[in-house]
Amino acid sequence: MNIPASVQNSGCLYLHGFLSSPASEKAQQMMAFFRDHPQLGTLATPFIHFAPKDAIALAEAELLRLQEQHDRVWIVGSSLGGFYATYLAEKHQVPAVLVNPAVRPFELFRHYLGEHTHYHTGETLMLEACHLDQLEELNCTEIQSPDNLLLLLQTADETLDYRHAAQLYRACPAWLDGGGDHSFQHFMDRMPEVIGHLSRCW
Repeated sequence: MNIPASVQNSGCLYLHGFLSSPASEKAQQMMAFFRDHPQLGTLATPFIHFAPKDAIALAEAELLRLQEQHDRVWIVGSSLGGFYATYLAEKHQVPAVLVNPAVRPFELFRHYLGEHTHYHTGETLMLEACHLDQLEELNCTEIQSPDNLLLLLQTADETLDYRHAAQLYRACPAWLDGGGDHSFQHFMDRMPEVIGHLSRCW
């Protein structure tokens, strides 16, 4: 794949979803993509904390670190990571790619208060009402810079109702697939659209 000069030597922050990790399939695919295209620059795939206030603090610190190393930085966020990516992209005015992003997760998670087992570590974690409050503090009710955000949605997402994201990000460039699932099938097939989005932003 041709990587335009404007996109080369950039810094990318990948934010995984709820109870996921850098070992997830999309994170691993992003790592492989950067290995295959070293001219892209640097990829950071931090392990995101369970508590939202700690998660966003870590993610923002990683973003600022990348900004110290690169003139151009961008974010990829999946599911809950897409929610965090939206907050950071709006705050820091950087491009982002949102993959089946969570919308208003503080409402969705009200049905999941209690213990959860982390998919990758096996750790038992407690989702509490305070976590919902922390998520609500990060909520973007309207997108202020829609051209910065590329939305990737699949309509058969079994975890999230894609229509919520379609509504919130209605002014953003988007790729909508009929079918698929929450993991976003064939994610790597969309990398030309991702690179094209970045080249338009920069």
